[in-house]
Amino acid sequence: MMRILFVCMGNICRSPTVEAVARVELARAGLPAAVASAGTEDYHVGKPADRRAIAVAEAAGYPMMAHRARQVAAADFADYDHLLAMDATNLRALGRICPAAARDRIGLFLPFAGLASLDEVPDPYYGASRDFEQVLALARDGVAALAARLQGCREAAR
Repeated sequence: MMRILFVCMGNICRSPTVEAVARVELARAGLPAAVASAGTEDYHVGKPADRRAIAVAEAAGYPMMAHRARQVAAADFADYDHLLAMDATNLRALGRICPAAARDRIGLFLPFAGLASLDEVPDPYYGASRDFEQVLALARDGVAALAARLQGCREAAR
């Protein structure tokens, strides 16, 4: 089973949205994967996701009410096959704490998934609700591409 950790700065907007979409859509596709999310900073540890992120995700059928923010831990580099950052800033933050043996496990979510159109999921925190809708759309597109990639790997392994 593939284990994926989605990472943003505070773990209240982007990464929990992608986690929620991945949990639903990968299960719907019949792909065995364990997904979670974390932040590179400790600003919101223990707090729920941003109310705007919850509203947009839940309206689209992606449960997020139970989410509680957490910070990336050293054990995550051993526990997850992939740690996928939402943007270059958080990828650099992961790189600073990543053990050398796990460097091949970190990357940017959208390029890893196979989307060539964008490198980063923009941070909606200081924006309007349409910014959260954009994050959800990117999460759906990214997870769809990720599902296709995982399906291809699964078929190649047969």
